[in-house]
Amino acid sequence: MNQTSLAIPLQGSPGSVAATEAPLTIAVVAACPFPAPRGTPIRILRLAEAVAARGHRVHVVAYHHGLGEVDPSVILHRIAPVAGYDDLRPGPSLRKLVRLDPALTSVLAGLLRGGRVDLIHAHHFEGLLVGRAARAMSRSSAPLVFDAHTLLTSELPSYGLGLPSWVKRLAGTLGDRWLPPLADHVASCTERIRARLIEIGALSPDEVTVVPNGVEPERFDARPLPRSEGDHPHLIFTGNLARYQGVDLMLDAFRLVLDHRPEARLTIATAGSFAEHEGRARELRVRDAIDLVPATVEDEAELLRGADVALNPRVDCDGIPMKLLNYMAAARPVVSFRGSAPGLRHRDTAWLAEDGDVRAFATGILAVLDQPLLARGLGERARRFVQDNHTWDQSAELAVGMYRQTMAMRGFVRIR
Repeated sequence: MNQTSLAIPLQGSPGSVAATEAPLTIAVVAACPFPAPRGTPIRILRLAEAVAARGHRVHVVAYHHGLGEVDPSVILHRIAPVAGYDDLRPGPSLRKLVRLDPALTSVLAGLLRGGRVDLIHAHHFEGLLVGRAARAMSRSSAPLVFDAHTLLTSELPSYGLGLPSWVKRLAGTLGDRWLPPLADHVASCTERIRARLIEIGALSPDEVTVVPNGVEPERFDARPLPRSEGDHPHLIFTGNLARYQGVDLMLDAFRLVLDHRPEARLTIATAGSFAEHEGRARELRVRDAIDLVPATVEDEAELLRGADVALNPRVDCDGIPMKLLNYMAAARPVVSFRGSAPGLRHRDTAWLAEDGDVRAFATGILAVLDQPLLARGLGERARRFVQDNHTWDQSAELAVGMYRQTMAMRGFVRIR
């Protein structure tokens, strides 16, 4: 992969702190439900667990709610319960800004006052602002790393917020330019984000490090479930149903697939509500061929084993969707739009359609269903790709190197 990193090579075996380097204490800011079965919380969880597995002490400060378990090696601090708020959906809201994020700032400030914290790792833009405020409140000198999962220029227009599109675009442009420099260093999950932050003048090349998303290939059984004669062709989509996911495009493509393969079925595995898409699904006459599964992260591996094709209908993504990495780790053949599949090659590691071309997306699904050898090859090469490039242990090694480099540049390095 083409990455630029300030990571200092670690000595010693993977999974342990090098003999010449002291373990670090990291405060991770998760301004979101935690854990939760979508990209941002999954990156926070798995990276925190992988850093802890290398012998470091990791605290995660998060909202009061979430779905799933956190490994005991990670110390979790939650804000006090907020009555009537259990929303797992992504995106900013007034209630988060006025209730949840100030409470998160207070909890983090208490952690910073109460003991030694070597570095703050703040995820996403809300986490960055919480980290800055808490550091000021506590008068902590710990360096602050901002983890850029995406760009506001791309993300903000996909949310309603009751604002005109031009206001959201302007806010995104200004946010991408002004907010990252508030941190002492920036981690980006893709080279695309890094390059864009440098291009717009927000950061210099030595101020941002690529720390890719990872996956746990061992968690996914690469063997598909046994098929019997008469089984329906089985498509799958996993994750949240926010507008940016391209669910409407997927439904349009599914209609075209059903015109050729009327026996096909689509499983949508999500913790979210399908209500926003019900009308469109019924209008297209595809609703009866859709199975909604209220799946957790733990269910995903088994669901993927039963799928013939895994779908990623997102048109544009600055990062790399977690669902895509999971699909590949499970050796499922993927059909995706190019704009959300960085690093993948058409007919090699995925079937790629031009962004927004519903007919090409449907053609890819049908090609994979009709050509078992193509399907198997796509899945096998995809799994090898993530094994070679996207494990959380690899990402944790880069992250810890980035932590030490940031501390050294700010005068906070500690050597045993």
